[in-house]
Amino acid sequence: MSRADRIIGLARSLLVYHAIPWRQRRMQRLYRLFAPPGAVVFDIGAHVGNRARALAALGCRVIALEPQPDFARVLRALFARNPQIEVVEAAVTGAGGEEWLSVSERTPTVSTTAAAWREARAQEPGFGGVEWNRRIRVRSVTADSLIAQYGRPAFIKIDVEGGEPAVLDGLTIAVPALSFEYLPGAIDEVRACVDRLAALAEPAARYEFNWSVGESYELASAEWLDASGIVAALAALDPGARSGDVYARLQN
Repeated sequence: MSRADRIIGLARSLLVYHAIPWRQRRMQRLYRLFAPPGAVVFDIGAHVGNRARALAALGCRVIALEPQPDFARVLRALFARNPQIEVVEAAVTGAGGEEWLSVSERTPTVSTTAAAWREARAQEPGFGGVEWNRRIRVRSVTADSLIAQYGRPAFIKIDVEGGEPAVLDGLTIAVPALSFEYLPGAIDEVRACVDRLAALAEPAARYEFNWSVGESYELASAEWLDASGIVAALAALDPGARSGDVYARLQN
């Protein structure tokens, strides 16, 4: 693929994630439940910064993590005059250092450090048009190292295309709230994340869970669920259903 493909991928992402005004309003309404003004939040897998933008609008200090060099440059340009957003060009994994990032230039939202996840998705009809056509070496950091540098966040948003369990492997303290992406056909990753959060919270507290479908930014369940409940709810979805985000909040 050519530089033109990369430009097309960038342009598509900017249009999809920044050009629809009501998405920002819905996003801010949902994130207000987890991210109070003045709080530190981590946006892990910031992509083109639509969620960083929403969190900053709520008065949060946003640390936006993005490993793709093209997108990190876009983020620095978009938020150059916004002192509430700091862009860090790095992946977040279970160990610091460097990682291989598999890049899909035409569909950059599915670029990933998770090789097993990429191979599994390549067999699914919904990913039939996706080609991971380039690999690049990127810097990686852990969630714990981010906390050591910026402080304990009130909220962590994780959207890293199958790398969510690895992000949580690098976290050793419970945080008040977080979200991570789910795919209906990839329940093992959901289970791994939920189990990790349960281990982090015990014995003094526990996490409870809900989820939001696609870009709706609305919680799907009227009641918050325990660990087994969220796994069962998402496992019951049709494998071809839309992806979304699991939300977890710490209860003492």
